[in-house]
Amino acid sequence: MMVTVAYAVLRAIVGGFAKLYWRLTIEGRENLPTSGAYVLAPVHRSNVDTPLAALLTRRRMRFIAKDSLWKFAPFGWFISTFGGFPVRRGMADRDALLRCLAVVNAGHPLVMFPEGTRREGPVIEDLFHGPAFVASRAGVPVVPVGIGGSARTMPRGAKFIRPVKIHIVIGPPMQPPPPDEGTGRVTREAHRKMTADIQGELQRLFDLAEARVGGS
Repeated sequence: MMVTVAYAVLRAIVGGFAKLYWRLTIEGRENLPTSGAYVLAPVHRSNVDTPLAALLTRRRMRFIAKDSLWKFAPFGWFISTFGGFPVRRGMADRDALLRCLAVVNAGHPLVMFPEGTRREGPVIEDLFHGPAFVASRAGVPVVPVGIGGSARTMPRGAKFIRPVKIHIVIGPPMQPPPPDEGTGRVTREAHRKMTADIQGELQRLFDLAEARVGGS
C-alpha cells in the first residue's frame, strides 16, 4: 500500500514537472490496455525516457535497471518505488528475460527498450528480440512508443536537462505470433518477424513524434 501511494506521489511530481518544463504532450493513450500485462516498447534516446514511460498510464510500470544503481540507498529507493528491479551486470540475457517473464506473468506492465540501450540519430535499427520473446512466451501484446524531443532534452554526456518540448505517440498494441502447431512454441523466425514489425512501427511513431516537436 505504501509503495502504491509513494509511486502515485512520485508520478504526480514527475508528471507536473514534465508538463511545465518540457511542455509534455501524449498522443494515443487509448491504445494502452487498461488491465492485464503488456510490454511497453519505447524508442530510447535519453535517460529521461524511463520516467517518461511511467507517465503514460496510472498503472505502475516495471522496468529493468542495472544493480549498481541501488548502491546509493536513496536513489535505489526511488528506482524501486518507480517500478525498477535490479539485474546484475554481466547477467546472461536469458536470466534477465526470465526475470522479465516473471514480472509479466504476475500481470504487471513491463517497459523494455527494444534498442537495448540509448541510441543516437533518427533511424531505428538493430533491435534485440527481448520484447518479442517475452510477449510471445507470456501471450501479451507489445505496445510501441515513439518519443520526440528527448534526445535534445538530455543527449549523451549532458549533465543537465534542457527545457525542450517532448511529444509522445503511443501506437496500437501488436499481438504476439501464435505458437507453432507442432511444437507448441513460437519459432525463432516468428520472433524475428515480430521484431522487424516492431522496428517498422517504432520508426513510424518516432518520426511522427519528432515531427510534432519540430526543432523546439
